[in-house]
Amino acid sequence: MNAPPPQSLPSPSSSSSSSSASNSFPLTQTLSLHWPSRPPSSSTITTTTTSKSSRHYSVRTATDHTSPTDLSLSSLPTTSTEPANSLDQRLLALLRQRKTEEAWIAYTQCTQLPCPTCLSRLVSQLSYLNTDVGLTRAQSIINRLRQERQLHRLDANSLGLLAVAATKFGRTLYATSIIKSMLRSGYLPHVKAWSAVVSRLAASGDDGPNEALKLFSLVTRRVRRFADPTIIADSRPDTAAYNAALNACANLGDTNRFVQLFDEMPEFGVERDVLTYNIMIKLCARADRKDLLVFVLETIVEKGIPLCMTTLHSLVAAYVGFGDLETAENIVQAMREGSRDLCRILRENSTQEERDREGDGSLFVKLLPNCIESGNSEPPLLPKAFAPDSRMYTTLMKGYMKAGRVTDTVRMLEAMRRQDDSASHPDHVSYTTVISALVKAGLMDRACQVLAEMTLIGVPANRVTYNVLLKGYCQQLKIDRAKELLREMTDVTGIEPDVVSYNILIDGCILVDDSAGALAFFNEMRARGIGPTKISYTTLMKAFALSGQPKLANKVFDEMLNDARVKADVIAWNMLIEGYCRLGLIEEAKKIIEKMKENGFYPDVVTYGSLANGISLARKPGEALLLWNEVKERCRVKKEGESSDSSSSTPPPLKPDEGLLDTLADICVRAAFFRKALEIVACMEEYGIPPNKTKYTRIYVEMHSRMFTSKHASKARQDRRSERKRAAEAFKFWLGLPNSYYGSEWRLEPIDGDHDVSEF
Repeated sequence: MNAPPPQSLPSPSSSSSSSSASNSFPLTQTLSLHWPSRPPSSSTITTTTTSKSSRHYSVRTATDHTSPTDLSLSSLPTTSTEPANSLDQRLLALLRQRKTEEAWIAYTQCTQLPCPTCLSRLVSQLSYLNTDVGLTRAQSIINRLRQERQLHRLDANSLGLLAVAATKFGRTLYATSIIKSMLRSGYLPHVKAWSAVVSRLAASGDDGPNEALKLFSLVTRRVRRFADPTIIADSRPDTAAYNAALNACANLGDTNRFVQLFDEMPEFGVERDVLTYNIMIKLCARADRKDLLVFVLETIVEKGIPLCMTTLHSLVAAYVGFGDLETAENIVQAMREGSRDLCRILRENSTQEERDREGDGSLFVKLLPNCIESGNSEPPLLPKAFAPDSRMYTTLMKGYMKAGRVTDTVRMLEAMRRQDDSASHPDHVSYTTVISALVKAGLMDRACQVLAEMTLIGVPANRVTYNVLLKGYCQQLKIDRAKELLREMTDVTGIEPDVVSYNILIDGCILVDDSAGALAFFNEMRARGIGPTKISYTTLMKAFALSGQPKLANKVFDEMLNDARVKADVIAWNMLIEGYCRLGLIEEAKKIIEKMKENGFYPDVVTYGSLANGISLARKPGEALLLWNEVKERCRVKKEGESSDSSSSTPPPLKPDEGLLDTLADICVRAAFFRKALEIVACMEEYGIPPNKTKYTRIYVEMHSRMFTSKHASKARQDRRSERKRAAEAFKFWLGLPNSYYGSEWRLEPIDGDHDVSEF
């Protein structure tokens, strides 16, 4: 029989909104599931379709679902008879009584594997506990089944619940591997299971949104291969699944993919709800289309979609993000007055420049066709009046904080206290925002007074509040006071620090040049069972790099590569390179750059900047010429119509910054490579970077003013130096120093045989 979980599965939204736990759950290799060799029973439905590549996919769905609230995941057929031995009977009895702990103990005493029904139900109930211990135990069963090549004993229901539980605890990589393995083995995971993983990936950093879209496409492509709707009924994407994918597009700012997914929602009979349009508000903000925000609100009202406060929160947050505090204030004020005419207010607040962008033929016209003829229609009224709440006031306060308006931030807090509506009273987020504004202004004593005030009025501070104060003390180089606050945080309030807390303290140690202290905090964090993040490793590498200990930074980097929970990025590689360049160890740095390229990362402007500084320190001007040639190639603008190589081996274009070009120009001027110096300053002017003529003039006068004026040089020597003299005269002309080009047109033309080596 098919063993359902004890209760209904939590919705994907609740899973995605839960706080991320530290990723101490070890990431194992990808699951490898196998169909049982026995033929399917009569209680299952087997459907075979042929894809374009003539592959056959089998989906077996169980017809026995004992509870309508359970996750009706397609599962393998299980025997309907009772277990043959008494141990299986005892284990199944404990599971039916929801005695999961006793059932786990009984399982650990088994010398052989229990029956498939017991295994699937045990994994389901352990996953449903939503505890770290339960999740670890469920994984141990997976590991055992993998080692004995018996993973086919688990049904899709148990695997789906395990994926959701792993997602809720922030073990997104492991959850993703479960869903992908299910698909490879012919399972169709329940939409609640796979959409929960997509939702968490979409909201995560790094490559999360891209991975979310890949997983979404993987599932929907598989679903489309089956013509029988009854087989895919539990797996086809719903509104929550599409909203998760749309959120990934919005986080990436990918308007094309957003429109594509938005248009295909009716294909699966998916209705667009208010969350769909709330995500569209985020997309408009990411795409710098403030002019379209009002039309999203109008679309929601015109389509009769129930409006919620989250939409208004999103609008205020979008305008705050654009720095348009005036419009955000007008929205809040109109809501305070009970006005339903928000659409008219937003239209009137748009500038002429914004109105000119309406209907510019972009992809947004497909999403918001009402923006084309907005001038010919009256803005609709909201279905009812909405009053601002504490979240909305706090969002406006964050805008004041970002703009440096500390006084307005504090005044908003006082105004919230005087509100008659309790929903508008300040909460811990409001107080934390005020503390953040005071910390940003360097007013640590006042920030601590607000913290004490929170305690007096019964608004408990949380971990975020203390992290803000920790960062303030570290920025003021008061590491001892930060340590005291950490002890107060744990011993007095009972709030345990998280990885962010320790990352702040590690970074604070860097500010006071205490690499030993940074390592001590890193080890303390791991001793508490808190898994390091990518920022943790990179920050510790920075501590060793800045203190002249590149070998220790390299050891941290190697440990980071071996940690399956994190993924090294170009920032980590750059920090490793910086450690060697700070000591002028150019050859070691170049070897790391080659390894960096082998791992699929291309040097960026930070990489080249560190290398240029290292070359300057090592006094190797010849290396600067090689580096400039590589930078110049990366900066080369393709001619119009020139075909671009889409190969992954082609490095992306580079936009140099002032630090990189100024360092290269400095090296070339000091080494008398005037032709290359002129190329570099021309590049600086092309990118709008003003060259420091005063510095270059000083270097030239101090080092090269008598370079070509010796009367005792032989004629042969003077001839050999003629080309360098031409370049020097051209550079003096650019500096404004007396030279042979004054009073006449000049142009530095290359002559036959003029190569880079002529600079030496």
